[in-house]
Amino acid sequence: MADDAPPAEPEVKMMDLPDGTKLPALADGEYDAIVLGTGLKECIISGILSVDGKKVLHMDRNDFYGGESASVNLNQLFAKFGAGTPKPELGNSRDFNIDLAPKFIMAGGKLVKMLIMTNVNKYLEFKQVDGSYVLKDSKINKVPATDMEAASTPLVGFFEKRRLAKFIKFVDAYDAANPSTQEVGGALCMQPGSRLTSRELFTKFGLEKGTIDFVGHALALYDSDEYLDKAATELVDRCKLYGESFARYGKSPYLYPLYGLGELPQAFARLAAVYGGTYMLHKPISRVVYDAGGAAVGIVSVGEDKQPAFASCKFIVGDPTYFPEKVTKTVKVVRCIAILSHPITPGNEPSAQIILPQNQINRNNDIYVFCVSSSHNVAAEGKYIAFVSTITTNPLCEASNPEMRKEAEKELSPGLKLLGKVDCFFFESYDVMVPQSQGEEDKCYISKSYDATSHFEQTSDDVMDLYRRIYGTPLDLSKTMVSDLSQDEEGRGRARSTREEQEEEGEEEEDGKGERRDARLTSR
Repeated sequence: MADDAPPAEPEVKMMDLPDGTKLPALADGEYDAIVLGTGLKECIISGILSVDGKKVLHMDRNDFYGGESASVNLNQLFAKFGAGTPKPELGNSRDFNIDLAPKFIMAGGKLVKMLIMTNVNKYLEFKQVDGSYVLKDSKINKVPATDMEAASTPLVGFFEKRRLAKFIKFVDAYDAANPSTQEVGGALCMQPGSRLTSRELFTKFGLEKGTIDFVGHALALYDSDEYLDKAATELVDRCKLYGESFARYGKSPYLYPLYGLGELPQAFARLAAVYGGTYMLHKPISRVVYDAGGAAVGIVSVGEDKQPAFASCKFIVGDPTYFPEKVTKTVKVVRCIAILSHPITPGNEPSAQIILPQNQINRNNDIYVFCVSSSHNVAAEGKYIAFVSTITTNPLCEASNPEMRKEAEKELSPGLKLLGKVDCFFFESYDVMVPQSQGEEDKCYISKSYDATSHFEQTSDDVMDLYRRIYGTPLDLSKTMVSDLSQDEEGRGRARSTREEQEEEGEEEEDGKGERRDARLTSR
């Protein structure tokens, strides 16, 4: 009997490049969109594109999800900063999920609406942040967000409390569609399109400078005073968002996911995978390929055989690190990441934000202090993770400068003083990069770097901007994109999170983090 013939080699699909050369196809070879980087912004866009029926290839040079917005364990944090091995007294490395872009979520903000419209909130569990504070006259005080709190806050004097209460009542009642709510002092002056500035609005209510500081920076969450000479309607909208977010759950307007922010991009990645998106981690991007007119038509990476391979597309979405020649440096973020054995607020809350307004610390920008703990399953029991962040234009804060840590300590000094005794800490700095173009001509839709603020509103605005640039229309946050992910998963094949995979592998036993408690996201 004749020997069996060897199996035939599978035919390799070859792809044509604009310069006339050919390369093997990467994965399926042809896609509507290629997304580079698995940061939160890119994962949200990837999920939306996939739900919309686009064929998406999503790649990352790292071997983990999250990119610049990932969460890392203690060993990974020490490795990132070249700090050797963590001391045993810090706790088990797996008990830590330390955010690289630490931010809280406004309970009524755009990110919550994106989670609900895509039904991705079903993948996540949230817990309320316990406290919101602001610095005034070298003292840390709770931020008032209702007229009753305004009446009792030590932040302002007796007569100023009345004026502040009137301002907050006006904000609460304001409706852009109702002219009767747009009057101040009997005059209609806050209608949509009004040129009344925030500075002028504050003057109409007679608010003092210290009160203006915490309204503008702790309620409206501006990071500098540039807003004072801009339209007051935006100030009022931002204050309303704070108040509405505060009213949802009480204590503070912020939410935070159990197990850290790294769960967010993974959840949107699962959405994309359910709707047919292809994911490739640990894939170097050799180059973006452009046609003769300068428009992106694909990328070159490596195939399973480690040889160059090409995937084509109609457009590319990516974070700034993949397009260094197409972005511009703006400001620099400096940050301290610290591990403590105690809370940092007057109320000893296990999670909190403290805002240090620029005028209170003689700076051009605010300093944000952000603290979380084992209550959100991101630290070992009894440990706290604190982040102190701000924006600077100090050229000596370059990461390559051997004196960077000393300069960063100077920039962050007012916030660092609030931490008390620290078990260990690290300093970092990075440039905030913005795209040089809208992407309409080169078909490269690039996101912005993460800012220094400790909330997601600017991040959400960048996602909205990316969507508008890609589709040419604004993203409607009121619509429902996905009504029931569980049914889609059953029909399409369910994508699992890293957390579930770890649990399956037995890496979560006896973590000592206790029962999960979550805040369910609703569209109300």
